[in-house]
Amino acid sequence: MKSFFLFTFSTFLLSAFEQAAASAHYDKILTHSRIRARDQGPNVCALQQVMGTKKKYFSTCRNWYQGAICGKKATVLYECCPGYMKMDGMRGCPAVAPIDHVYGTLGIVGATSTQHYSDISKLREEIEGRGSFTFFAPSNEAWEQLNSEIHRNLIDNVNIELYNALHHHMVNKRMLTKDLKNGMTLVSMYNDQKLLINHYPNGVVTVNCARVIHGNQIATNGVVHVIDRVLTAVGNTIQDFIEVEDDLSSLRAAAITSDVLDILGRPGHYTLFAPTNEAFERLPRGILERIMGDKVASEALVKFHILNTLQCSEAITGGAVYETLEGNTVEVGCDGESLTVNGVKMVKRKDIVTSNGVIHLIDKVLIPDSAKQVIELGGDQQTTFTDLVAQLGLASSLRPEGQYTLLAPLNGAFSDDTLRMDQRLLKKILQNHIIKVKVGLNELYNGQELETIGGKLLRVFVYRTAVCIENSCMVRGSKEGRNGFIHIFRQIINPAEKTLHEMLRNDKRFSVFLSLVKAADLDDVLSRPGQWTLFVPTNDAFKGLTDDDKDILIRDKNALRNILLYHLTQGVFIASGFEPGVTNILKTIQGGKLYLKTVNDTLVVNELKSRESDLMATNGVIHVIDKLLYPADLPVGNDQLLTILKKLIKYIQIKFVRDSTFKEIPLTFYNPSITQLTKLIEGEPEFKIVREGETITKVIHGEPIIKTYTKIIDGRPVEVTEKKVTEERIIQGPEIKYTRITAGGSDNEEKLKKLLEEEVTKVTKFIEGDGHLLEDEEIKRLLQGAGTEYTKVTKVIEGEPQIIEREIKKVHLEEAPVRKVQPTKRTQGGTARRRTRLAYS
Repeated sequence: MKSFFLFTFSTFLLSAFEQAAASAHYDKILTHSRIRARDQGPNVCALQQVMGTKKKYFSTCRNWYQGAICGKKATVLYECCPGYMKMDGMRGCPAVAPIDHVYGTLGIVGATSTQHYSDISKLREEIEGRGSFTFFAPSNEAWEQLNSEIHRNLIDNVNIELYNALHHHMVNKRMLTKDLKNGMTLVSMYNDQKLLINHYPNGVVTVNCARVIHGNQIATNGVVHVIDRVLTAVGNTIQDFIEVEDDLSSLRAAAITSDVLDILGRPGHYTLFAPTNEAFERLPRGILERIMGDKVASEALVKFHILNTLQCSEAITGGAVYETLEGNTVEVGCDGESLTVNGVKMVKRKDIVTSNGVIHLIDKVLIPDSAKQVIELGGDQQTTFTDLVAQLGLASSLRPEGQYTLLAPLNGAFSDDTLRMDQRLLKKILQNHIIKVKVGLNELYNGQELETIGGKLLRVFVYRTAVCIENSCMVRGSKEGRNGFIHIFRQIINPAEKTLHEMLRNDKRFSVFLSLVKAADLDDVLSRPGQWTLFVPTNDAFKGLTDDDKDILIRDKNALRNILLYHLTQGVFIASGFEPGVTNILKTIQGGKLYLKTVNDTLVVNELKSRESDLMATNGVIHVIDKLLYPADLPVGNDQLLTILKKLIKYIQIKFVRDSTFKEIPLTFYNPSITQLTKLIEGEPEFKIVREGETITKVIHGEPIIKTYTKIIDGRPVEVTEKKVTEERIIQGPEIKYTRITAGGSDNEEKLKKLLEEEVTKVTKFIEGDGHLLEDEEIKRLLQGAGTEYTKVTKVIEGEPQIIEREIKKVHLEEAPVRKVQPTKRTQGGTARRRTRLAYS
């Protein structure tokens, strides 16, 4: 007896040492179970049992703290850890379980049915004798759950069928759980049949998808692992199964069409979620026909049902995400005894084990985004958008062979007023959410312009944590379909229609601010193309400002510009593009800093809340505020100005430094382009618009000319010295007169009418930098009822035209500011000369 205990103890030490050194997941989870049960005494393990079942698990931390397995409540049990046993009157499990040969160990672990079948099949002698075996022994419940016909056939032929079946559960060497590596294949003692081993991170170990429920029970001639089902022979591949299974004929056709079926005949460890014929029949016929007629889409569809890992149902104790062969992921989980895919119970039959993987039959076809049309990518939060696109006939314009990008607002972005709009107007709004090309999230960049199917250009703004298009920013959930992308947006996108200046002019709330802008000669800045963010105080910000106060402000143009340009910053900054709660520092054109952040979806600038944000203009964005902004570190040196500012600004203390002055801010912070107008005469009068940077191929015959002329840049006269090296061009002929009409100031109708009645050959009207050629009658119609002053400039070119085009090369030798712009002179006779008019565009 003493020698027996010494042998037992030494065997236990060997086993304990091996388990302690092991890095297998099963052993780690078992160690955690011992720790959780340490208050129960030595060698006790804590298990979770799913309520209403006999299923018990050594649990992961996640399951333990959730108190549930597969969404079902689990109770806690305390049992002796494998290899230990209780002793009367003692706490915990202080005794080592007796060690015996494999046959005797079957009784120790409670696998009495397997022990009995080993006895009657004449296997007992073998597993009591010499050798080193691993026996995956079905539990008593596993034998009870075996198909009754299979069970009966085994019992009716114990010497062959039952004997072979038991040998199929055995390996001719000892394999502890630490030796059972994930993905390994063992050869059983029956006809070299394969046993597929999986060892999962949650500690579950399976053999042909049967779970080890009691592992590592050491025997003198091997080890016993109790499993939860009887193993059946595995011979065929997944491909073989699909080819002979009648209920998978639709899947078989799709797999053949897409050339995927052969993949499932190769060696590997696959999981196939196989839709039945009934599942395919549930698909709308149009969708099924489209996918099956598109090899790329059908390949994506089939591969989306295949995992490159073997996932047995018994290993799934909670939701986990797995990558498919298609490249996207599915979430595989469980709900009680049922498997779920993407949260839906759809598995009809599970754990069909093959030589290269496992099959789960499902009653729903999984369609990946890559096989869907772009309009089909909308989720539950975009149904308003997708429904409207279909109802207003826009879905039919999204051709399967086309490439599109949908900018889909969330359902909550559509107010009742929006939905009650005239359908024609609503259709135009939706057209602004469909881009003509396929653009992924990683292809968007700041300053990019995207053309919609409605012909609008939408601007892209990229910030540190946000990507925005016009006034709306993206939320997570972008998807790529067969013919495009869909991106999700917080709000309806409103493309800009007017410049900053036009928006101020058309909104009475900003009349005082606009008058000051005009007085500071800054209205041109707000009219030209650019990228600006403007913080605009409403008239409420100027309450208490008298006409005298306003005159004082206007007389000190430097001070006025400093104040106004503190409200302007380079770049377009959308309120929802800021990271919530984080302060963003923007440098203004004045030179001071603005401090911006968003709090509860409200933009805050210098601790002042914006009353309205993200009013988009073609050259920037407006954020409305109800206080005048002023840089806290900028001193005032004038008593009158200090008094005025104190009336308007009460939220900060304005510094006063006697006789300090405001710095001059030249209008060089923006670059107005120069539009050059050249009049060519050949037959009928013709105009040619030449923009800055283009080569003008019209010069006068002569040697290289050094010419000095004056042009207006940034509101300042600049004398330019230019060397021209030219080929010959001759212009001769009679005097030709043309008239240019440009906007000036306010005037009455009679003056404008008189101006238009004068003789003109052609009229060029510059509208926001774009040159439009108009006939006399056209300009009369355009200006009918206008109240704006227009100024006429008449220029003359003489000579009968005979034009030879030659290359021009210009070299600017010098640019210097001048005090006064010299007036343009009219040429009278002599050699014909080229005349140009420089105008801002």
